[in-house]
Parts: sequence; C-alpha cells; structure tokens
Amino acid sequence: MKFIRDSIHGNLQINDFEVKLIDTPPFQRLRRIKQLGFTNLIYPGANHTRFEHSIGTMHLASQLADQLGLDKHKKSILRVSALLHDLGHGPFSHVSEAVIPDSHEELTIKVIRESIISDILMEKFDLEEIEATLKGEGVLGQAISGEIDVDRMDYLLRDSHYTGVAYGIIDVERLIQNIKIEDDLILDKKGVPAAESTLLARYFMYPSVYQHHTTRIVNSMFRRCLKILIGEDKIDPKRIYHYDDMDIITICRRETGLVSEMIKRLDTRKLLKRVATIRLNELEDPERIFKITESEIIKAESEIAEDMNIDPDYLIIDVPEYPAFDEMKTQVDSGDSIVKLSDISSLVRALRDARFNHADLCIYTLAEESEKFKKFNFYDYLDLPRKIKRHEKQLCLTTPKIKD
Repeated sequence: MKFIRDSIHGNLQINDFEVKLIDTPPFQRLRRIKQLGFTNLIYPGANHTRFEHSIGTMHLASQLADQLGLDKHKKSILRVSALLHDLGHGPFSHVSEAVIPDSHEELTIKVIRESIISDILMEKFDLEEIEATLKGEGVLGQAISGEIDVDRMDYLLRDSHYTGVAYGIIDVERLIQNIKIEDDLILDKKGVPAAESTLLARYFMYPSVYQHHTTRIVNSMFRRCLKILIGEDKIDPKRIYHYDDMDIITICRRETGLVSEMIKRLDTRKLLKRVATIRLNELEDPERIFKITESEIIKAESEIAEDMNIDPDYLIIDVPEYPAFDEMKTQVDSGDSIVKLSDISSLVRALRDARFNHADLCIYTLAEESEKFKKFNFYDYLDLPRKIKRHEKQLCLTTPKIKD
C-alpha cells in the first residue's frame, strides 16, 4: 500500500496491484503528456499532466463506488479503469487527437492489449470487463465516460487550480452523494444545483481556457506541423501513443521549412494573429460549421491566401470545438419520473440556447498581413447563411412591393 500526495485531493491511497500498473512504461509516459497541451503559453501554471489527472480520477471513482455501494470486485474494476482511461492520449493531449484517425479511448484499449498492462490486468480481471468500462458501457462505463462522470469532475477542478481560473471549481462531494443506480446512473433531484454548477463551470471554462482565442491559435499552429509530419510519414498516427510531448517537439525542431518555422514561433511565442472571425450565434444554422469538410477548409484557405496575396502555409481557418455540454442529458430522478436535467432546469435550457455564444470560426495569419483583412468578408468563401437580424426582418415586412 502506498500514498500519493495530490495537490487537489490530498493523500490518495493506492494498493500494490495499482502500483504495478502505475510503474509500467505506458503509464509513466503520461508524466510527459501535458493535460492542457500548449495552454501554459497562456496560463503559465498549466503544466499539470495526464499522470496526476489519471490518479485523481481513480480517487473520485473510488468515492463514487462507495456511494453506489458497489462490491469489492466492481469497485476494483472502476478504480483500475479510471486509472487507465487516458493511456491512449497522444502528445499534448486533445491537441493531437484532432488530426489522428482514432479517438484516445480507442487507442487506450490498443495500448492495453499491446503492452505489459494486459498481462498485469489478467492476473486479477477479465480483460473484456475493463475494456467494456473504458468504452463507456454499463453503469461502470457511465461513471468513467458519461454525462456527469469522475473524469470530468477531476479535470474541471484540476484545470481550474493550475490555470488560476476559478470558474472550474465545482461541488464534487455534493455531486457524488446524489448519484445512484436505477438501471443507469442517475442524479437525485437534490443534486440538481450541483449539476447546474458543473455545467456552468464547463460553459465558462470553454472561452476562458479550453477554447481561449490564443490557445486555439497555438493549437492550430502545432496541428499544422503535425499534419505535415504525418503526411510525410515521419510520424505514424496509428502509434501516436508511443510519443510524448518532447518527442514531437524534438522531431519538429530537427525539421526544415514550415515545421521548423512554426516550432520556432511557438518556442518564442511569436504567434499568428486572429484576423477574421464569425460568431456561431450570428449564423442561421450554427450546426453547419461542424459539417464543413476538410476539403472545403483547404479550398477556402487556398482561395483566401490567393486573393489576399498571402503565403498559404501561414493562413489557417480554425473550426471551434463543438460545444456539446452533455451534462444537459443527465438523467434526474424528479420524484415522479426520470427526466433529463434540461427538462427540469430553466438554467440548463438557457445554457443550451447560449452554447454557441462564445464559439466562433476564425482565420489566423501573420501579424504583418492583418491590415489586408480590414474589409474581409468571410461569407464570400464558405456557404454559411447568416441569421436575419430583427431590423432586417422588419424591413422585409414593411417595405411595400413595387408594382411593375
């Protein structure tokens, strides 16, 4: 038995079997994977890693198992699955995930199967039980990857702590105390205020941290490097889980041309500049943004670069992350029936309608080229119908038709 002192949860107890898993090379790699990618260029304290997040998630999974009254075996499955849930993350976490074909959940299972971890797990568990939980199947899977899960609870608290952004502080104890099993994991109605608070926390952490405009610029620059390296077969995207952050940075620094230039810019924080943007709430159909194909983006980038007389390598169109906020779908025991959180909370319904307020489609380019975009019209290059403004609607209704 060992104890790890965690900056968020205090002393965390780890048994000998879990220590064996932690001491494997695939898990130790997580020490070298930053939780928030390049966000430390915006918030200097954001240097925490997937390693401590994974152990913190296991700790919360253990608390939830006790609340649910799980037997010893199921509690062990839940703890181990929470510990291993991020093994498949590539360098800089979600930053690299956007340009590889498989999700980190799929790659996590691949890591387990290909490494010594599977041998260790089979000493105590049926491997399929662990894999099913990691895929989000059943009640145990919902605890790791559901609407309000222990993974989300830990990263909100941890990201808030290390960035210094207070929006992510949530009442984890209250949430866990009000989660119960009725076929699925559901929330007692007494936990609704805590669930609302969690949703608000994520809503405000998006523009402040996860989708901060400078974070998105930095991430876009790195992804352009990664796409080039993958396109030139210098990195195997199917084995991205073999690399850590410094591996990729070192590879980039050894390159020439655009990759080398972009990494130098990241090293010296000489970043591209946001020169054009469209707020999604200005569009008639905000969902259309997330249906834009890679080929449409490349075509628009090429056309804009040509029209503006800019090197196309230094022009990036960045689509925001989809603001899903799955917490809205949380099942709540209202006393009479099981309903969704959004059905009983007017606050959640308001957030559902407001989720596109902060998200925007952006163009980044060299700072010295920004003057060229003063009269730029994004709508000329992408099929994005605008929302008709109220005064325009009124004009359409009141202006008399001219007879022939």
